[in-house]
Amino acid sequence: MSGETSHQAHIGPYRLLSRLGGGTGDVHRAAGPDGRDVAIRLLPPGAAPDVARMREVLSPYVADVLDGEAAGPRPYVVFRFVPGRPLAETVAGQGPMSGDALRRMAFGLAKALAAIHLTGLAHGELGPGTVLVVDDAPVVVDFALTAGADAGDDVSAWAATVAFAATGRPDAPAEALPADLRPLVAAASHPDPAARPSAAELAEASSRLKLPAAAPAPRPAEAPAPSAPAAPPGPAAPGPAAERETAAHETAAHDMAVTLGWARLLAAMVVVAGVGVVIMLPIAGLVLTLVAVTLLRVAGTTARGWAWAFGRTLLTVPYAAVFTVAVPLGLAAASAVGGKLDSLTACAFGAGAGAAVLWTAPGVSAPRRQLERMFLPVARRPRAVAAAVVGLGVLCLLVGVGAMTLTPSFSPTYGLQRTLESSMDRLQHAVNRV
Repeated sequence: MSGETSHQAHIGPYRLLSRLGGGTGDVHRAAGPDGRDVAIRLLPPGAAPDVARMREVLSPYVADVLDGEAAGPRPYVVFRFVPGRPLAETVAGQGPMSGDALRRMAFGLAKALAAIHLTGLAHGELGPGTVLVVDDAPVVVDFALTAGADAGDDVSAWAATVAFAATGRPDAPAEALPADLRPLVAAASHPDPAARPSAAELAEASSRLKLPAAAPAPRPAEAPAPSAPAAPPGPAAPGPAAERETAAHETAAHDMAVTLGWARLLAAMVVVAGVGVVIMLPIAGLVLTLVAVTLLRVAGTTARGWAWAFGRTLLTVPYAAVFTVAVPLGLAAASAVGGKLDSLTACAFGAGAGAAVLWTAPGVSAPRRQLERMFLPVARRPRAVAAAVVGLGVLCLLVGVGAMTLTPSFSPTYGLQRTLESSMDRLQHAVNRV
């Protein structure tokens, strides 16, 4: 991409070469102190990009953040230079996408957003101008530069961007989209952000899309047929630079998958340990669980605060209460078949089921995802992740043994403990008589 030479010779250690475009601040192509080709996004005064967290985003579908300056009179962010054309120009020049090209676009954009959201950031400006097309695959640029953005807005922007790629219009009617794509775009455009799928769910669904290719344009009848059709040019062999970039993308994708796998394992171990503590200390454990999931929601949002996080937690309490009550009742019913039921243990397992719902259940995933984000720095270091797995594994073992062998303590509500024990005993006797 070429542009007008900038009047400013340097930004920090970077030598400016040419201006590339506008958007949130100006963007320039530049050369780093090591000669690397980079793109520098100059931000308005007062902007405060979270450069450290932006550098944690690892995906072949997102331009790597290499450096940046959040303080000073003119903040800036340094991205890896991506030699591609904006999606808007690609569609304008080649027409709307279809078939495998459209599936790759939908999948790549969803994977890019999933990688951004995993770090607790949001893009905020996803659209045809912030998506570059490189070798028929999308690369997202200029993410996390605006305040107040959140993951729900990004998912809606994914729908508009995919609709634009498919039709050339971001507001295309549903009937203009391929049939298999319509349900995904409709779900991602839902008026209620909480009802929209996550970017990871969009990526999984997009990978299974079967989209028809566009029919070739009919040949004009009056055009004379060539006497000797020329052989179509063969595909250009990728050069060393393209091969290196492809290999780098594949390596980054593999490393990211491994890192995410370890982060998910560590988060799951924390949840298991937390549920075990609730079984041993039902009342205190449930209170701590409510506090923990609320704090994780606060840490995981970029635009909302305590009121939103507390409200979302309150909405899950009835959901968890159903399981808290249903599990002891189910155990009491099962005792009719045979066996002795310990009333307090049954109530404790009900509390553990409720805690599990508060942590992670269908429709309740924000606390678990934030745990995964918190473990990302650990998951990237082999020694650290090995120590964390061993430590959490020992903790899970000890908590599991305690949950299965110790008598649950309903401290400090001993009156409630006696009431529960008496009620469960009466229920068990009634079930046994039936």
